[in-house]
Amino acid sequence: MNRRRIGLILEIAVPLLIVVALILWSAGSTSFYFPPVTDMLVTFKETWLFDRFGSDVVPSLYRLAAGYAIATVVGVAAGVVIGSVPLAARAAEPIVEFLRAIPPPALIPFGILVLGIGDTMKIFVIAVVCLWPVLLNTVDGIRGLDPTLTATARIYGITGWDRLTRVVLPGSGPQIVAGMRTSLSLALIMTVVSELVASTNGVGYFVLQSQRDFAIPQMWSGIILLGVLGYLLNAALGLVERRVLAWHRHATERAR
Repeated sequence: MNRRRIGLILEIAVPLLIVVALILWSAGSTSFYFPPVTDMLVTFKETWLFDRFGSDVVPSLYRLAAGYAIATVVGVAAGVVIGSVPLAARAAEPIVEFLRAIPPPALIPFGILVLGIGDTMKIFVIAVVCLWPVLLNTVDGIRGLDPTLTATARIYGITGWDRLTRVVLPGSGPQIVAGMRTSLSLALIMTVVSELVASTNGVGYFVLQSQRDFAIPQMWSGIILLGVLGYLLNAALGLVERRVLAWHRHATERAR
């Protein structure tokens, strides 16, 4: 049995064992705040597979996807400029360091003041928070390009758009994707936080309302859903990463 197959088995078996252990441990629970896991799972099925999917899950995913996409595009574009142009790097560094030091939830009051409590505010907050990991990783990736690679491109006269798409972005791809993975986690967090503070729908709003109504199984079902969404989103990004960066994985395996 090869290492990859063992890793796949562990990836499936360990979560299942944890779920089974939690079900057995909570089976006799009479706590109002920690009901049996089976009750949570039944509530999860009743709530999210039917009633609330369109009214809460879809809006949350839309906000997350829009903010994340904006952050990725802007972060990569700005990172390419900052990483490639020393003057731009010197001009942007103090601004970037100041803005990324602001705690993400502190942006929500400003967003509400300027944009209201609609989707635009939430997308704005998500995009701003997710921007920094992508931007900084892009800058690091470009600055860390193999000098031999860039010299070869220069010798063969590869410039402009061809240099960007054939040399710069592929060469810095692993760092960019690492930043995108960090930003994806932040996107989910800020989606929930923005919905907790100012929203009339969404998974975060549902969790808060369930807590206020003391609908504890519903609250836990929302928390479980957030974990499932986070896992699926990371898995989807992992599939994209394996496809786009297949060359990098093969090169790493050969180096070993």
